[in-house]
Amino acid sequence: MSGISKNAAIALAATASLALLATACTGQADTTSSDDPNARTTITFWHGWSAPGEVKAIQANVDRFEKKHPNITVKVVGNINDDKLNQALRAGGSKGPDVVSSFTTSNIGKFCSSGAFADLKPFVEKSKLDLDKIIPKPMLDYTQFEGTRCALPLLGDAYGLYYNKDAYRKAGIKAPPKTWSEFAVAAKKLTKTKGDSYAQLGFMPNYHGYETVVDHYMSQWDHSYFNAEGKSNISEDPAFAEMFTYQKKLVDSLGGFAKLEKYRNTFGDEWGAKHPFQTGQVAMQLDGEWRLGMAKEAGTDFEIGTAPMPVADDEVAEYGKGFLSGTVIGIAPQSRKQNAAWELVKYLTTDTEAVVSFANAIHNVPSTFAALKSPDLKVDEGFKTFLDIAQNPHSNTPPASVNGSTYQTTLQDFGYQYESGKVKDLHKGLEKTAAQIDTDIAQAK
Repeated sequence: MSGISKNAAIALAATASLALLATACTGQADTTSSDDPNARTTITFWHGWSAPGEVKAIQANVDRFEKKHPNITVKVVGNINDDKLNQALRAGGSKGPDVVSSFTTSNIGKFCSSGAFADLKPFVEKSKLDLDKIIPKPMLDYTQFEGTRCALPLLGDAYGLYYNKDAYRKAGIKAPPKTWSEFAVAAKKLTKTKGDSYAQLGFMPNYHGYETVVDHYMSQWDHSYFNAEGKSNISEDPAFAEMFTYQKKLVDSLGGFAKLEKYRNTFGDEWGAKHPFQTGQVAMQLDGEWRLGMAKEAGTDFEIGTAPMPVADDEVAEYGKGFLSGTVIGIAPQSRKQNAAWELVKYLTTDTEAVVSFANAIHNVPSTFAALKSPDLKVDEGFKTFLDIAQNPHSNTPPASVNGSTYQTTLQDFGYQYESGKVKDLHKGLEKTAAQIDTDIAQAK
């Protein structure tokens, strides 16, 4: 299972832990990049992977790095979450990390604006890297904030549609839907009731459903979270009202919020063998590239299809796009060995062999063009869907904010209220939510 995917599920919860960090790391007065990267030295690399296969894969890449840079020894420390990272970066000192990574893509605004991660621009320029030609644009976008590049992407996740081909055949559905209207029809056809519950549900649309969160839905509409002045745009951009209206209608058409929630409570763990898509309880699932391997390991007894998620009916030309996220990696500003640290960051994020071998090992999406096209990349038909989504120019991720993912959490909370019927007036609700988002961001600044 992907470490990225597992931690993406708890990414929003990690945002609060960065609040102190944003105020504690407001400068880089103690940093230095005058060290000699060719001198014999030891650097420390903190990462978040914890599963044995993941730890083994990252160590294998570090071993390759040390062979190419025999003067640099890398001390690797795994299973580091943003709370631990926060504490270390605030404390500073010689025992802290030199190279740091995080699964929480949405915290990049805090990392960059607070100085929690060092500015990489001088290192990129010194190495004469043309990042636009090396890394897909969406991944470049989510590793910088307001012109400050404080991180680079280290593998990514792309989200798409999983569907039960056996269920499709029984329902007479010839191909995965390309538009949301087609998707609603398919979800209805695939739904089989059983008493006051379901024998099979076409799709679990509720926001508490696995991965069916607001920002994943919004990625399939052309949208803008903020206007040119940096104010919340959710009540002005019609795409948001369209998405919320569509999702609520889908909820109602598949049995209603209460009935769906009751069924959802019968689902197994998202990361276990009893995931509802793997057991056949749902026929379609929004998920990341890791689900393919997990379903096979769980012994799923039906044929699995993958495709991009549908798009808005009037945006069919953009079909093929999806939601992207991934691991970010950078340099600790307190490090006294930043040039040596940069050599490791550069290797892990731009060396094709390193990126491909790591992607193959943990079944994530490569984060460079060369790795995506490498003949050494292990690609089956189902996985190729996600490689294509990762390279689609319309694929996207929510923009970074100075207070991390707080604005996404606020919008998600509104989604819960609206889908359950607690909020009746969509436009007034969006206006109130936009005002709250603006207030929170102003306070963070």
